[in-house]
Amino acid sequence: MSDNKKPAAKRIGGLGRGLGSLLEGNKYTGKTESSTLNEVNTIADIAIDQIQTNPFQPRTHFDQTALEELAESIKVQGIIQPITVRHLDQNSYQLISGERRYQASKIAGLTVIPAYIRKADDQQMLEMALIENIQRENLNAIEIALSYQRLLSECSLKQEELGDRVGKKRTTVTNYLRLLKLPPDIQIGLRDNMISMGHARALINIDTVEKQLDVYKEVVAKELSVRKVEELVRNLQNANKKPDPQHKLQFNKYDGELKNVETRLSSQFGTKIQVKANNDGKGEIKIPFVSVDELNRILDILNY
Repeated sequence: MSDNKKPAAKRIGGLGRGLGSLLEGNKYTGKTESSTLNEVNTIADIAIDQIQTNPFQPRTHFDQTALEELAESIKVQGIIQPITVRHLDQNSYQLISGERRYQASKIAGLTVIPAYIRKADDQQMLEMALIENIQRENLNAIEIALSYQRLLSECSLKQEELGDRVGKKRTTVTNYLRLLKLPPDIQIGLRDNMISMGHARALINIDTVEKQLDVYKEVVAKELSVRKVEELVRNLQNANKKPDPQHKLQFNKYDGELKNVETRLSSQFGTKIQVKANNDGKGEIKIPFVSVDELNRILDILNY
């Protein structure tokens, strides 16, 4: 055999039955015999120089120090979790997920890397790359929201399908997507950890971009808590309300508490909630919806 001939993918048996059982539909047997190159749903050792990077990779920046630390770990422990690739042609594969492990393995000097081989078209490649990116622990809220938006627009998913794909409730997905309605300056502040998602969700309830930016600047300058921001938003909403002549001479002892409840419920449900009560403590809660999908979203929150 010529020295220039690249090694074929070879099944590996050192990963144990546990990992094999996690890969749905794979053909892992724990044996070390060779497998054909066009076989999918298998775990195999693949030469690193046979693997192309993922053109749909949503991450554009990898921390070099973190990569080098991972490379040192790989030198000692090896690859604990195989990367995932798709088979293109003879001795050629394309990375689906596991870019950090792939890059760190190259730094560590590995010539082969364990990989789970599966079949995927371009849309599936994008979907899997985005979902793996969402599952990272160090993503900020805007990165998650943008990934959700790409899954909806580029992978033609509906919100309920998206929730199933990423293992999140539809309300959670909706709350993240609402962050993209904020002006760019506030999105950047959220991305850079100048404010938390709690701050951002309160700011969404302000009716104009100008007021949102004014409150955002005050939040950053004074390092206000989420509760304080909710209070500021509530005061802005009350200031914008015209006085009702029929209730001018009445005093409701629950007003302050009800406004706080309204703000919190509106943030939780992602829609404007009305809470009313008289001095005897009797009242009602109104939850508006504009479509069947919106109603189903609200019912999900209520666990109905």
